[in-house]
Amino acid sequence: MQADGDTATAIILITTEPGQEAAVYEAISHIPEVVDQLLLFGEYDVYARLECESFGILGGVVINRIRSIDGVDSTKTLTAAPVN
Repeated sequence: MQADGDTATAIILITTEPGQEAAVYEAISHIPEVVDQLLLFGEYDVYARLECESFGILGGVVINRIRSIDGVDSTKTLTAAPVN
């Protein structure tokens, strides 16, 4: 999906504490703004795609809901640019 003027879309790359990949994956599945997720091998452990009504809401979801999950070590947020 491409970003448009009506929504804020971002890819969140999550690094977990060792052995916490499945627990973090399960926890983010309960966040309504997460519209897609994958368990990964490599530098990052979990991928999540978020769609929110605004970038303010998106920031709140990342800071207050994803980063606060037990087992999350760090996140990298890639925000999608609107396509004109």
